[in-house]
Amino acid sequence: MSTDPTELLGVAKAAAAAGAAVLSARSSGSLADGTVSNKGEAGDWVTAFDVAAENAVRSAIRGARPQDTITGEEHGTTRPENPTGLRWSIDPLDGTTNFIRNIVYYATSVAVADADGVWLAGVVNAPALGRVYYAARGHGAWLEQDGRRVQLTGPVSGRAGQILATGFSYDPAVRAEQAAALGGFMEGFADVRRLGSAALDLCLVADGTHDAFGERGLNEHDFAAGALIAEEAGCWVRRPRLTSPLNGGPTDDERLAAWTCAGTLEMSGRFPL
Repeated sequence: MSTDPTELLGVAKAAAAAGAAVLSARSSGSLADGTVSNKGEAGDWVTAFDVAAENAVRSAIRGARPQDTITGEEHGTTRPENPTGLRWSIDPLDGTTNFIRNIVYYATSVAVADADGVWLAGVVNAPALGRVYYAARGHGAWLEQDGRRVQLTGPVSGRAGQILATGFSYDPAVRAEQAAALGGFMEGFADVRRLGSAALDLCLVADGTHDAFGERGLNEHDFAAGALIAEEAGCWVRRPRLTSPLNGGPTDDERLAAWTCAGTLEMSGRFPL
């Protein structure tokens, strides 16, 4: 099957739209009893919508590309008998706590990588914002909103009042370390934002809303699509080197130690190694 990034992008857009449609089906009220559970860490929630959205995303990918491998937040990794070498990384609902609380920053994130781990296409579909961010490797990053299509070029270099976006771990010990380091981490920035969706934070660097994003401890599905979108918008991006799910990874220690960062090139030296 084709490995052309633009063709893969078409599949990614359809799959992300299928997941976002599930999220949009919820009424504006709070979730019904029995649809919310906790994954283990306080505040790390999963809803019936996470599961249903992932099922919809997987169905769309399998319908178009039945021999590709899929890694999802809720159902893990599924590998067909004769895999193509491409692997999809999906987060059906990035920003679950926001979704539960009716805060608009949540999205379905879908990305695909080749056998060497090179990300080829990615989509972040934010239904409550009416925004679809997307990129195919070598073809730039784009935003579709209100019937318009705009190419993304990242933050304005050197502007005053720069904003840093970040997030914090559910693990109390890691969160305490992050809080202690925040002052030094913010050096050179005027303010900080914590939206609760890493996928959207990366997209907001791509569209120039944030000047930079850095967060420790993300899973692959959190950053897969957003990091490619920021990169294709011309941003400096550093992804963590995590063991592939196909090789049993990543380990918790590996993930919690790793930073995902994006911004202008001049900011690359500000982020932790």
